[in-house]
Amino acid sequence: MPTMTRQEVVAELKNIPEWTHQAKNLTRTYKFETFLLGIAFVRRIAKRAEKLQHHPDIDVRFDQVTLTNTTHDAGGLTEKDFELAEQCDDVFAKFAEA
Repeated sequence: MPTMTRQEVVAELKNIPEWTHQAKNLTRTYKFETFLLGIAFVRRIAKRAEKLQHHPDIDVRFDQVTLTNTTHDAGGLTEKDFELAEQCDDVFAKFAEA
């Protein structure tokens, strides 16, 4: 899968406004009321990532989970990274509803 151009990345970022773009990565930190809610979120993200065969880097810090997406094989951002970011936001939205 080819990496995206700068213009394509900028256009796609409009669909995931909470995410930041640095170099070849997309990053977002999610905040939870408890550690266990953050871990439950990570478990759901792991299931989605397995289905997509595309896995984020995950950093858990007590009540915060930071996800970083990049396509290592391609050497930068691809459509997979944005699809995973949108799915992560969908999972988080369900936590906010509960």
